[in-house]
Amino acid sequence: MSAESTPGAGPPARRRRRTPHGRRRSGLKAMAWTAAAVLVLGGAGAGYVYVRLNGNLTSIDIDRLLGTDRPEKAGDGSENVLVLGSDSRSGGNRKLGGGADDGGARSDAAMIVHVHEGHRKASVVSVPRDTVVDRPECTDTEGGTHPAANGVMFNSAYATGGAACVVKTVESMTDLRMDHYLEVDFTGFRKIVDELGGVEVTTTEDIDDPDSHLELAAGTHRLDGAQALGLVRTRHGVGDGSDLGRIQIQQAFLRALVRQVKDVGLLTDPRKLYDIADTVTRTVTTDSGLGSVNSLMSFVDGLKGIGPGDMDMVTMPVRYDPAAPNRVLPWKEKARLVWEALKNDGPIPRSATADTVTGGAEGVVSAS
Repeated sequence: MSAESTPGAGPPARRRRRTPHGRRRSGLKAMAWTAAAVLVLGGAGAGYVYVRLNGNLTSIDIDRLLGTDRPEKAGDGSENVLVLGSDSRSGGNRKLGGGADDGGARSDAAMIVHVHEGHRKASVVSVPRDTVVDRPECTDTEGGTHPAANGVMFNSAYATGGAACVVKTVESMTDLRMDHYLEVDFTGFRKIVDELGGVEVTTTEDIDDPDSHLELAAGTHRLDGAQALGLVRTRHGVGDGSDLGRIQIQQAFLRALVRQVKDVGLLTDPRKLYDIADTVTRTVTTDSGLGSVNSLMSFVDGLKGIGPGDMDMVTMPVRYDPAAPNRVLPWKEKARLVWEALKNDGPIPRSATADTVTGGAEGVVSAS
């Protein structure tokens, strides 16, 4: 597989003003508030609630499946968390459209969340699902071994061997140890948005994407769970139709979601807090290190010092694949700057993302 391409090759992206640095920040809070509900309820001493929520959780012993052939832990207090959105077509997800129609699953969204030493800052790197990568040999949860494959789509790693395979693929790409793993499916995402009373966003242009079952006129909308799911999955309705535009929409929606969580006052509404915590623990899959309410409580407690202003959110530097317009290739030199920055627990340099393709969806969606 060639990991390089001619700069600018592929679909022409509409030129827009780049999103200001401060507006890219938010991702970790959007992940952490879900576990925060567990933290508050557990701290309230509601033992029966603790037992029920603890029983809801599903975890995977990724450390056992991957063995010792992995990057070393940082050892400086920083942590890397792989956060995955799954497009499984099983159960209640089957009727939501898109994804793997045969009942399998793929990773629909992926973020590497690096929590810096001291847990006061974090960097989030979105990995495009359509990135062409070399997948290493991996073992699935049933103990089956899958041979290495060159030049395959990133999201096929999950379809091939599940969580452990995608973690190993990310570690091979980045040479960074993934200390934790968090996955949420379509059904859980939709229910959480509905229980929050919807999320308000503003679109600057019409969005019409039959593939994601979404039709929105330009303007301000309060999206229910199904509409929100359609928005974060749309690609043909925005930008140049690539996965990169979808990532920009997802980042914008995360900002709106974080604001909505604050507006509904979860900490002052125990019943709403419990309903959301129940949904979250039923639909989130974690590594075994986060597979109990106690471990989630400890994890979230370590993140409480990180606010939206302490976040840096970028997309892994890529180029369009000249051989396949709907695929992208890692821009090796620039991606290396990102991974080295995280390995050294430093800020991601602006030069790492300068002049990379973006998908042309900047500013199409914003928090109202």
